[in-house]
Amino acid sequence: MEYLVLFILLFVLELLYFKVADKYNIIDKPNLRSSHTSITLRGGGIIFYFGAIAYFIYSGYQYPWFFLGLTLMTLVSFLDDILTLSNKIRLLIHFSSVLLMAYQLDLFNLPWYYLLITFIVVVGVINAYNFMDGINGITACYSIAVVLLLMIVNDQVNFVDQRLLSYSLIAVLVFSFFNFRVKAKTFAGDVGAVAIAYILLFALGALIIKTGNLIYILFLTVYGIDAVWTIIRRLTLKENIFEAHRSHLYQYLGNEAGVNKLLISFLYGLIQFLIGLSVIWVSNCDLSIQVIYAVSLLLGISIVYLIIKSFVIKNFVLNKV
Repeated sequence: MEYLVLFILLFVLELLYFKVADKYNIIDKPNLRSSHTSITLRGGGIIFYFGAIAYFIYSGYQYPWFFLGLTLMTLVSFLDDILTLSNKIRLLIHFSSVLLMAYQLDLFNLPWYYLLITFIVVVGVINAYNFMDGINGITACYSIAVVLLLMIVNDQVNFVDQRLLSYSLIAVLVFSFFNFRVKAKTFAGDVGAVAIAYILLFALGALIIKTGNLIYILFLTVYGIDAVWTIIRRLTLKENIFEAHRSHLYQYLGNEAGVNKLLISFLYGLIQFLIGLSVIWVSNCDLSIQVIYAVSLLLGISIVYLIIKSFVIKNFVLNKV
């Protein structure tokens, strides 16, 4: 009953947000870099923050520093969706939010380089998560996969309150109803992609700290492979990696190759979920086996990724130039 009430509440809040977005013209107009062709409401992913806040209140204000960081991240991302803020302002807020997350995770009791590594990883993953939000359903499918994986492990390890993950999952399901469709009612926007990434990274960080096992970072394998290899390719082409583009594999598949975009989103989530299940199994093995598995996985996925991307670029992208 608790989860049903939450679903209905978030559903209503999403509908109310649509009225606000429509009134204040918070929309996403298609351009040459877009993968959509019609004007769509932007920022529907704010429901992820509403779900987290519902948990925060219901739990008696658990994880206050984390939620302060999440609030700052959500606020600056929402303003960026509307006004387009300077990179300096966004970087300052991101830095502050990462410090708040680190404080909540008690990282200040560890050597200083843990903070540096945390900052680089968190900011990098959040930006990658944001860049990967380019077609209908991909943020929803991928987030569902990662949340489910975290919930499975949490049932065994208990590294975070399970309700935080459950509430986040329900919020993503509500968003999926409006986004996982041929003609989306709304896009997540920066506010959505950043908020859900921050939530997932907090839970993932808590898991890694509790177990002392870095292998769980592979819960982000698929996004990581696509983001990293796309950045490398753009750097070799001397492109500005901070400018909007549509050169990720999922974008080439959906835009140039004509593959159904909802199928692409579903496959990205499904592949990550299957990889995650294997990670959970390997996490109980010796360290040497985990290292061999991780290296083999990343190498294997990279080879398959590069073969597919090269084929698509050669047969579909270059033919249109």
